[in-house]
Amino acid sequence: MQPDHDIRDILSHDLQVLFCGINPGKSSAHTGYHFAHPGNRFWKVIYLAGFTRELLKPEQERRLLETGCGITALVERPTTQASELSGDELRDGGLRLQDKILRYQPRALAVLGKDAYQRAFRQRKVEWGEQPQPLMETRIWVLPNPSGLNRASLEEMVAAYRQLADALGLPERGQ
Repeated sequence: MQPDHDIRDILSHDLQVLFCGINPGKSSAHTGYHFAHPGNRFWKVIYLAGFTRELLKPEQERRLLETGCGITALVERPTTQASELSGDELRDGGLRLQDKILRYQPRALAVLGKDAYQRAFRQRKVEWGEQPQPLMETRIWVLPNPSGLNRASLEEMVAAYRQLADALGLPERGQ
């Protein structure tokens, strides 16, 4: 089934990290770019955490590859809220994501959202941060979802994402 949007994975081999959102929001589906809703904090968070040297806009998403970062989603179907997705959609997305990881083998996978990770990978108890079981050589991290609907503060999100950047040995911004 073809998705009803033009959003495509930002993927290549040798990525430092593949960020995995839950699914496109309606704004992203409309624009064709990941994390395009004005209230979404993804671009600001990855900049402040040191993954990019400048604050990128959604329409500059392909430039992420220059920084060793990529983006994918668990489910391609756009919704207003991720809670509209079924458990089957998330589990199927988890299987597709595992295939992408095995094919591209990024150093780390960052799933953006604890509930989505639990449902997609059938995990019961999940803590924030690095997960105990990697997928082959890929380290798996669960980080807060940058959606404006998430109550976490910008500072809390940046700190969580910075832990991943530190684990990958990425320099802090400005160094």
